[in-house]
Amino acid sequence: MNSALATAGQTATPIARRAGGFTLIEVLVALVIVAVTLGAGAKAAGALLNNAQRLTEVTEAQWCADNELTGLKLAHTYPNIGEASFSCQQLGRTYLGTFRVSATPNPSFRRVDTVMANETGETVLTLSTILPRY
Repeated sequence: MNSALATAGQTATPIARRAGGFTLIEVLVALVIVAVTLGAGAKAAGALLNNAQRLTEVTEAQWCADNELTGLKLAHTYPNIGEASFSCQQLGRTYLGTFRVSATPNPSFRRVDTVMANETGETVLTLSTILPRY
């Protein structure tokens, strides 16, 4: 039918066609979405790294505290009430520890709190136990 009109000398009206690409606004919106997604991913990766480092530090401090408390248990001595300091090395790091010995309601037992701090003095871990009179 169009060919019949074209042969009769009438021209068809051109239909407005949209270009086949994206507008600048669409591209900018897509870039903002990608930027927000990448930012959130980077923040999550940083949090995972910090948690892994903190877990390593706490584990090493716990090894130190466990070793010192085991030494107290094996010595079969009844600790005096008060505080005593010590240091410990684990995997190249130095940890500073403090024993805080306190009385319990039963005079045959003493509570020992072991407070572990990293090299900067920040408390990493507190581990407690009860030691009997031998």
